[in-house]
Amino acid sequence: MKLKRFFTREGESPYSRINFVKKTSEIKNPDGSTVFLHENIDVPENWSQVAIDILAQKYFRKAGVPLFDKKGKPSLDENGDQKTGGEQDAKQIFHRLAGCWKYWGEKHNYFDTEEDAQVFYDELCYMLASQIAAPNSPQWFNTGLNFAYGITGSSQGHYYVDPESHTLQQAKNAYEHPQPHACFIQSVADDLVNEGGIMDLWVREARLFKYGSGTGSNFSNIRGSKEPLSGGGNSSGLMSFLRIGDRAAGAIKSGGTTRRAAKMVCLDLDHPDILEFIDWKVIEEQKVAALVTGSKVIKQQLKNVFDAARISGDNGNSVYEIDPEKNKNLKAALKTAKQFMVPQTYIKKCST
Repeated sequence: MKLKRFFTREGESPYSRINFVKKTSEIKNPDGSTVFLHENIDVPENWSQVAIDILAQKYFRKAGVPLFDKKGKPSLDENGDQKTGGEQDAKQIFHRLAGCWKYWGEKHNYFDTEEDAQVFYDELCYMLASQIAAPNSPQWFNTGLNFAYGITGSSQGHYYVDPESHTLQQAKNAYEHPQPHACFIQSVADDLVNEGGIMDLWVREARLFKYGSGTGSNFSNIRGSKEPLSGGGNSSGLMSFLRIGDRAAGAIKSGGTTRRAAKMVCLDLDHPDILEFIDWKVIEEQKVAALVTGSKVIKQQLKNVFDAARISGDNGNSVYEIDPEKNKNLKAALKTAKQFMVPQTYIKKCST
């Protein structure tokens, strides 16, 4: 493969005409407390704050990256071992991506010459830094971690096609042969625990979610509610299993970061549980609305009970009367709280 330069110059750094500056990325709760903070991030000056936040919060490797001091020497601990931490510089990610792609290309003879390989690397580094091009999320998460930092780990069930034998092989290291693909469509059989069945699908989905990919399946093969089972009895229905998969997707953060895993669920219109499936999201949204409304109602009613129990003074020096027979305002507040279905256990906590 022959390549020529469009954005870079031979003998120059691909970043020679891109200014890098120090930035901060932060996530806060509504109460002002900090959820995530990463300071002194080196990024291209023209990047938006949204792009900086995505890079720092999601794509920066958080552990296992060798650390160096300001002079470029390895930073050592008290035992003389090199310290490790997280990525701090956008150029680190650009290098592990473009560098790994270049390494794979050289290893498998994609380039005509070493110069073509260097052009490939320089041009990609420039395009990544200038936001002219960008790979999918699993590439940002996974590619180059072994190449750039020597990070290793178990295979995690990954497979690859051996370039020499052209046969499918199971990876011995999840980082030498990472998962760089974004989206998958998976089948599922009407079987509970065997390979290709329902529970096996959750394992395969978890593997994809862990490394930042999304997945989707058509669940029409799964029998409907109350359909007979081969061992006797009736099926609990498709929806009971879909709820398990939804909970798993919510629990496994995509790429190990802050993002919920992406999951698509399809069902044919002639499936026995199609109406329940269609209503599923609406009902879940109604549950959320009920929880939000209920929590606000309970909070307000308990506040009313507290206010009614206080008969004099301010919050720092208050006098309370918690006997409803002696405090008519409290009696009325308790009655109203019961009418609003505030749990009796909550009301009892107020008196203690």
